Amino acid sequence: MYKIGLVGLKTSIEQILILAEDYKHELEFISLPYAKTEEVENIVKEHDSNVHAWLFSGPLPYEIAKKTLGTDKIMVHVPATESGFYKSLLEMIYDQGKIIEHLSIDTMSSNNISEEALSQLNIKTQRIYTKVFDELDVDTDELLHFHLNLWNKGKTEGAFSCFPSVCEALREKGIPAYRMSISKMEVRQTLRILSEKVKTSYFKDTQIGVEIIEVEYFNKVAEEMKTPYHLQYLELRLKEMLIQLGEKINGSFSEKGNGRYMIFSSRGAIEREIITLEDTIQKLAFEADTPVTVGIGFGETAYSAEINAFRAIQHSKGMKKREIVIIQDDGKIIESPGKKKELQYDTRSHDKLLIEKLKNGNISVKTYKKISALVQRMGWSDFTTKDLATHLEMTERNVRRIVADMCEVDLAQCIGEEANATRGRPSKIYRLL
Repeated sequence: MYKIGLVGLKTSIEQILILAEDYKHELEFISLPYAKTEEVENIVKEHDSNVHAWLFSGPLPYEIAKKTLGTDKIMVHVPATESGFYKSLLEMIYDQGKIIEHLSIDTMSSNNISEEALSQLNIKTQRIYTKVFDELDVDTDELLHFHLNLWNKGKTEGAFSCFPSVCEALREKGIPAYRMSISKMEVRQTLRILSEKVKTSYFKDTQIGVEIIEVEYFNKVAEEMKTPYHLQYLELRLKEMLIQLGEKINGSFSEKGNGRYMIFSSRGAIEREIITLEDTIQKLAFEADTPVTVGIGFGETAYSAEINAFRAIQHSKGMKKREIVIIQDDGKIIESPGKKKELQYDTRSHDKLLIEKLKNGNISVKTYKKISALVQRMGWSDFTTKDLATHLEMTERNVRRIVADMCEVDLAQCIGEEANATRGRPSKIYRLL
């Protein structure tokens, strides 16, 4: 059973737990309430190692936790939608017996829903004052003063807030204040999404994973050994390191001969121990005094995982720097997993128009997807062929040819030139279309 860390205000958690009863046979919810948003950071730090996934009662604690953990765990939150605004509006109308036309509202910068919600109603409001706050740097005292100042100046007749503490403080001063809270519909939808993500994660975690580790130029290493015993001692030291790795990932180790080894395990175990694999590779390369290449394959069967692992190791050998390469069951390639320079891209496409353009330009799907993924990861709005060549480990001449072909079929566009620091022609600047 998956343990879910449930973070939110006590009232929100109680509401979610009632609706979560339908999932009690597959998900175990651990309630982690907070009184102030400042507590969220410590809550998620303390309990992250004890849960499989996180559920937050709203976008505010979610954003704080996301920044704090930077985790790859499942993290979902109940979204702030128009229904929360409508709920507050109905409560106000019921309590006040009329529609308050002059309102002050505080809302998150990433989800300003008040204007959108009002635009869908045929209700005329004379004035709405909105205070937008940054979800990662919110000051509730500042929000309280915002609402109070407008009330004291006679500009508003009521207030909507995202924070119970703000609403409570305003009511103490006689101001009609209502909290924009989550609705049952939003909670149910979020629980469905969480359940599906957990099931998908479980399926991926239990897929078969294969690591192929190859000590390159093994024949040359063997030839340089003084005696056969020295070679046997070396092989024993290498196998000891790999058996320890296999034990760490609960895998099955086998020797294929001539410096090639294979470990079968689960996808989840391999993904969790990528850093351990990196350390092992470095030790192997140091011990054998030669490069070590690794290819990892995932699949629903041992056969498909092994095929992907062979493809991955061949891909790694084509790179100047021997980085770990993963090929997933869906064909996606991951270069340098777990590192800052990690690059993920597909080798398949179902876009008929894109496939036709690539075919006309004699460009492979893999090459185009890799360039697109690199541009996106680097955050480039435009680039030069030199930029691409540096990161793709290709010659600039080859990159120029590919980009020129992309321009021919309207997948890229030349938008200008930049002068070089040294002599020579100016470099052309391109943008993906």
